[in-house]
Amino acid sequence: MTEQNLTLLTDFYEITMMQGYYKNKNNDIVVFDAFYRSNPSDGGYAVCAGLDQVIDYIKNLHFDADDIEYLRGLNVFDEDFLDYLADFRFSGSIYAIPEGSVVFPKEPLVKVIAPIMEAQLIETAILTMVNHQSLIATKASRVCYAARGAGVMEFGLRRAQGPDAGTYGARAAVIGGCIGTSNVLAAKMFQMPALGTHAHSWIMSFDDELTAFRKYAELYPQNATLLVDTYDTLRSGVPNAIKVFTELRDAGKMPARYGIRLDSGDLAYLSKKARKMLDEAGFPDASICASSDLDEYLIESLNSQGAAINSWGVGTNLITSKDCPAFGGVYKLAAVQKDGEFLPKIKLSENPAKITNPGNKTVFRIYDKETGKIKADLIAFADEVIDPSKPLLLFDPNATWKQTLLEPDTYTVRELLVPVFIDGECVYNSPSVMEIRDYCAKELNTLWDETKRFVNPQEVYIDLSERLYKTKQELLDTVHKKNKRH
Repeated sequence: MTEQNLTLLTDFYEITMMQGYYKNKNNDIVVFDAFYRSNPSDGGYAVCAGLDQVIDYIKNLHFDADDIEYLRGLNVFDEDFLDYLADFRFSGSIYAIPEGSVVFPKEPLVKVIAPIMEAQLIETAILTMVNHQSLIATKASRVCYAARGAGVMEFGLRRAQGPDAGTYGARAAVIGGCIGTSNVLAAKMFQMPALGTHAHSWIMSFDDELTAFRKYAELYPQNATLLVDTYDTLRSGVPNAIKVFTELRDAGKMPARYGIRLDSGDLAYLSKKARKMLDEAGFPDASICASSDLDEYLIESLNSQGAAINSWGVGTNLITSKDCPAFGGVYKLAAVQKDGEFLPKIKLSENPAKITNPGNKTVFRIYDKETGKIKADLIAFADEVIDPSKPLLLFDPNATWKQTLLEPDTYTVRELLVPVFIDGECVYNSPSVMEIRDYCAKELNTLWDETKRFVNPQEVYIDLSERLYKTKQELLDTVHKKNKRH
């Protein structure tokens, strides 16, 4: 999980296609788009993540001698092609939407402009990195939204699908809004807060619960959060925690942060009872943390019941995105360069959602000037320009009669795709994870509340520029005419 050569982290057919291009002397410059078709968990948006790992992957992209020897042993690849791979390096350009950005279906999250052999090879790795981390960042943003400003700690390592998913998933969760992680390796690698309390085994290793609490508070006087549900939460756990807090107060050793954690039972009922007990004992600032198979739906329900919880530890359902375990991102050819110009390409399907948007494109985000909220995203050709001092007509590319005319100076525009690699050289410096987290919070604030709700969220309009729309229709008509002739 540190810097490593992941060149063979690809599907086998990517390399067999590379050899096919090589044998046919086809290494045209092409455009590939990585995008997704629908929002996770039937939500109204996604949060993109994973770009930093993509950058490391591209920087280290090369075939080692043992990689070549392995491929030779498959008896599939010719020696001249293997000689080509021995000197392989990425020479193309990559544009991407920065991590932590709010994104929507069909718009390119990553755009690759490169010789087709290079662009083909990197498909699988880009998708696995961006798909996984975007999925977890999106889930985390939903969980944190349900928490209504209370801190959410990522606790999922032991339930993640392996060390890599647990570590990069923790990174993505913090990007999405979590305040830190229990995963110490992730905290070290990405300079994130390492957080946690103690397990039931700590309590059970002592002769009694009160002694266990006292010893823990002595060891960690700055942050004494005590797990109170090992035996009996309200008859034993909370009263013993109060005894320890009282002893610390009387000795003038009150921790800077202190409180209790609930990990089982009716969290709404127990938290309200515990809150009352703590307040009556003179500890109104004691925090109440809850864990136990939480997700955004349960947290929202507990909050609606008046649960007295101001800190959340979320594990399994966050790190696995249990209700929606895949992001569904794809990587499609959009254009081929001929005589210095990009000729748009389109993929057809009987499923309209799978018809691609052709050409070398970019994405413009349109904001309402007064509120700063997102009005729409506009997918356009890369050389198009939008002038906010002029009127802008937006229309649904599937239901073109649905139109919105934005008057001059009532909206602002931001281009989302930024250069990451130019001609093989990295030109982008990734912010720290905590900086990306702050950026993501600002991004989420540009969404209307109606888009962030969990049930039937309002969809953000994803429109095509008039020029791109016409080009797409012309390509569709051309393909249909060819099919009729056959």
